[in-house]
Amino acid sequence: MYYFLNMKKNIPRGKKIERASWVAIAGNTFLAILKIVVGLFSGSLAVLADGIDSASDIITSLITLFTGRIVDRKPNIKYPFGYNRADTIAAKFLSFVIFYAGFQLLISSGKRIVFYEKPEMPEFIAVYATAFSIIGKFLLARYLRKRGQKLNSLMLIANGKNMQNDILISSSVLVGLIFTFVFELPVLDIITALFVSIWIIKVSYDIFIKTNEELMDGCSDPEIYKKIFKAIEEVPEAKNPHKVRVRRQGHLYVIDMDIEVDESLSVKQGHDIAMKVHAKIKEHLKNVYDITIHIEPLGNIEDEQFGVSLDDVNF
Repeated sequence: MYYFLNMKKNIPRGKKIERASWVAIAGNTFLAILKIVVGLFSGSLAVLADGIDSASDIITSLITLFTGRIVDRKPNIKYPFGYNRADTIAAKFLSFVIFYAGFQLLISSGKRIVFYEKPEMPEFIAVYATAFSIIGKFLLARYLRKRGQKLNSLMLIANGKNMQNDILISSSVLVGLIFTFVFELPVLDIITALFVSIWIIKVSYDIFIKTNEELMDGCSDPEIYKKIFKAIEEVPEAKNPHKVRVRRQGHLYVIDMDIEVDESLSVKQGHDIAMKVHAKIKEHLKNVYDITIHIEPLGNIEDEQFGVSLDDVNF
């Protein structure tokens, strides 16, 4: 039993992303076929459009599947930092896919409001299919979000948010159908779709901005820097940490910094201090890919414009 549990723990991150992607592909394929068939049978264009949207989610899940096979590739002379940022690039691409879906919904809703024509009454089976779709999408979104957070995968989180958008789309379709059948107010279906489209565009924008941070070697979380400086404080021989720079490679952190030591120490002693700092940072901060520490003599003054110093962090 211990052997099999240990094997499960040792599954490469890319393989875990692949498995999550296969779950999304299977779920979306089933829901897409269901809604397209029911949409055609019931005469509901809204359900048919929702089914086509689910079919597009199969493409996004295939992207995450393909990317999951890339991120586990070993570093090489062309990509010495490895392939972890393939995750971020895929998330960037997904932000455009999500934006396109939201923009298309915005345009179609706007056209239906400007050139309003009362739609024909669909069959009631469309309500059941849409309600089932909402439940299915909720389970898929929850699964992908949890897997994305556990694996620190922006790509899976982005795909999970895309599924959340689909819940809103299906909910707007359901609300529209209910008002159509019960209150005979189909125009509310169009108004709901308009607001949903705006929200979807906002989600795509948030994902786009988040991926920009990583691709531009940014780190907006001040807690990361606080943990680093607290770790260095536990090594009294390391003085004046500065030019600290943190960037992400997928789910991993790459850290560069300068520290000062007594100039009378030997090269080996300076190296040993750097190794202590290295070990302490890894104790305080998980998912560290690499740490580069530059040793300077105590009191060294240079024109240093980049990075974060202790004065820049508010404890």
